[in-house]
Amino acid sequence: MNIIVSVVGLIVFLLLAWLMSSDKKGVRWQYIGILMAIQFLFAFLLLKTTGGVFVVGKMASVFDHLLKYASDGVNFVFGGLVNTDKKGVPGFNFFLNVLLPITFISALIGILQYIKVLPFIIKYLGLAISKVNGMGKLESYNAVASAILGQSEVFISIKKQLPHIPKHRLYTLTASAMSTVSFSIVGSYFTILEPKYVVTAIVLNLFGGFIIASIINPYKLTEEEDAIVIEEGHRQSFFEMLGEYILDGFKVAIIVGAMLIGYIALISMLNGIVDGITPGKMNFQNVLGFVFAPLAFLAGIPWDDAVKAGSVMATKLVSNEFVAMGSLKEIAATKALSEHTIGVVSIFLVSFANFSSIGIIAGAIKSLNDEKGDVVARFGLKLLYGATLVSFISATIAGFFI
Repeated sequence: MNIIVSVVGLIVFLLLAWLMSSDKKGVRWQYIGILMAIQFLFAFLLLKTTGGVFVVGKMASVFDHLLKYASDGVNFVFGGLVNTDKKGVPGFNFFLNVLLPITFISALIGILQYIKVLPFIIKYLGLAISKVNGMGKLESYNAVASAILGQSEVFISIKKQLPHIPKHRLYTLTASAMSTVSFSIVGSYFTILEPKYVVTAIVLNLFGGFIIASIINPYKLTEEEDAIVIEEGHRQSFFEMLGEYILDGFKVAIIVGAMLIGYIALISMLNGIVDGITPGKMNFQNVLGFVFAPLAFLAGIPWDDAVKAGSVMATKLVSNEFVAMGSLKEIAATKALSEHTIGVVSIFLVSFANFSSIGIIAGAIKSLNDEKGDVVARFGLKLLYGATLVSFISATIAGFFI
């Protein structure tokens, strides 16, 4: 029954994208079919095969070691702030254990950028993907670069082309950025969700972004339009670069922490208001759950879990993925959700598709080109709509193998 519902769900999510298409007759469905086949293949490989499990396990092991190294730096500076229980065992501190390690991962990304490892991977992986997605080299480069550099930093590398990028291509570039997640933050996700779901979501979203953009925003490029220019930037010394990336990582940790404080407090207040109106019966997140429950059901989640799952999904949309991951972890600890539901929701949560990302992306582009930043702000809601559909498609496809 779940398989039938999931198939119907995929059709519905594709239809929802098509209804918003700027050129309904121009959608090239052959490429959509190829990209979805690739998604199914990767979901199967990563979730069901020995090789996939091995790869995910190795990635988790690498990040586990990196996070331990990061904790040495964090503990040196902030170790005295960690509370201990009666037995002297340190407690879990989200800011210290999850967010601050981003600083160290950011430094590693800077080093890999400096020695030209990441630019090589991004360029040639992007070129390979451009052969199967029916889109331009720049769009393919941008999708891979977004998954490594982040949704705002990636546009620095194409700033020379920004003034010449038309609105329809700009939508595809920003949709890719919102549908992926930054490599610097993946380690933090590993501490909250199962690594296999994080890795699977990253891969599926990469191709899912092309699927939704190809439906909502179809277009063809000439060879001349498909030229790609990557901004190298001025050459820094090694320690200039290292200091910049360390500070950038620390800024990300502080910004995410500040947003968590604000969003969790606001949701708590809204929960209290709704609870005050309906004492003991309902809260704000329950209301969101009922709104999102049909979509959660179409993603292959059993109806008994749909309201709770929908609540977590909606929480991510109105706040951010960290707030929603915390909610999922709390619900999962009560054994109130099946393993299948936890897996599907986990896949859905791994992206930057939320309202605050509209401002982040538009602001990042505006800082590089004022006119293009305004263009992005104007189609911001359509951008979020598409990125959310990417998350639903990825979660639904993964659900076939969970």
